[in-house]
Amino acid sequence: VKGLAWLSVQEDGTIRSSFAKFFAEEKLQELMKALGVEPGDIAFLIADKKPVALTALGQLRVRVARDLNLIDTSKYNLFWVVEFPLMEWNEDAGRYVSAHHPFTMPMEEDFHLLDTQLSAVRAKSYDLVLNGVEMGSGSIRIHASDLQEKMFGLLGFTHEEAWRRFGFLLEAFKYGTPPHGGFAFGVDRLIMMLTNSESLRDVIAFPKMQNASCLMMSTPDEVAPEQLELLHIRFDLDDAE
Repeated sequence: VKGLAWLSVQEDGTIRSSFAKFFAEEKLQELMKALGVEPGDIAFLIADKKPVALTALGQLRVRVARDLNLIDTSKYNLFWVVEFPLMEWNEDAGRYVSAHHPFTMPMEEDFHLLDTQLSAVRAKSYDLVLNGVEMGSGSIRIHASDLQEKMFGLLGFTHEEAWRRFGFLLEAFKYGTPPHGGFAFGVDRLIMMLTNSESLRDVIAFPKMQNASCLMMSTPDEVAPEQLELLHIRFDLDDAE
């Protein structure tokens, strides 16, 4: 897991760690003392940018709970996750990008932050979680042309580019599109939870292998020329390929 390091002390006092080779023995002893690590203990340290660190903390929490049998699988705990951030900073792109998708409605009480504090704007999006597994996800959509165009601008679209790519949507909003939203429910995930299955492959009709092949349908397979012609697809491959 990115951002995660660990340090353990064996019963005989031997130190094992994912980062011991980078520390002098004296520094390791100081760290163990500061953490209160004793023989038989293991300590986990997480350090990275906030999104990476939070992801690592979540994965670690679930793994420890499972390994120590702390999860009561006989109970079903449902909760809604709301108030997601509308935007998140993308290090590679050097700009804000949509955390969900560019059509998500911002919360009305955060409209005034769109021009001043984009990172603080919350979205009208929501997840339904059952025992730590996401059962479904959805959002309320933008239904006003001016707000949708503003969102495109915040994402780096010029006025011309926004209308060239999404003019059909912006124009449709001018005719009184009502407030609307959606929610996609993962029925297969629910069945996985109800049957205590370890993987989605155990409960879906046509499970895929890790290489995306389907043993039940013998796919992927060759495509008939008639099908390619119908879809206007042409292959131009060398004979060797």
